[in-house]
Amino acid sequence: MPSVDNIKAGFMLKLFTLRGLPWSPIKGGKGKVELTAAEVESLRSELADIEDREAQLKAKLQNIDEILRSARLSGYLYIRKRWAALPGETAPIDDTDVDDWLPRFLVLHGECLFLYLLCTDLSPQDSTPLSDIVEVDQLPSFKREDGEMWYAFYILTRHGLRYECSSSSKIQVSSWLLTLQNECKLECNTSAPIDSTKI
Repeated sequence: MPSVDNIKAGFMLKLFTLRGLPWSPIKGGKGKVELTAAEVESLRSELADIEDREAQLKAKLQNIDEILRSARLSGYLYIRKRWAALPGETAPIDDTDVDDWLPRFLVLHGECLFLYLLCTDLSPQDSTPLSDIVEVDQLPSFKREDGEMWYAFYILTRHGLRYECSSSSKIQVSSWLLTLQNECKLECNTSAPIDSTKI
């Protein structure tokens, strides 16, 4: 019967993806491992990769923890970008029916609104200072292909960039809408309920 040491040694070697390691138990209850210089280097490289992945995961977890602790508001919304017509420009083509909504993780932190691709990302994809936001208001609700009702609002910057945000949660949209209007000190009709009749 193989000894506990032999079983442990065999298990540890199986943890790595290196193939064909010349390991075999020998008499006396000890295992013998013979590695070439190339195999040793490959093993070291794999260990380094594992340590790097572990460090990245720890950094992501710390980042998520900091975001959730310090952000005034955060969560996933479906986003799409539009450009408003500036003075003297022709009105953009009406593409309201185009379904180009993409999920993004929004974070309201300090004096800025951050957009992340995923909540685990260390750096945001985009950001907008609250001082650049000139208008925040609701959009008509709409139905997606599955027939589910979605609620929406928009954020307009002084540069003409318009973020349209939507969610199937009426409460979530209301929370973002009211919070941004208050934080940006915008004189909008915050008492008006989210319109669920317009599609």
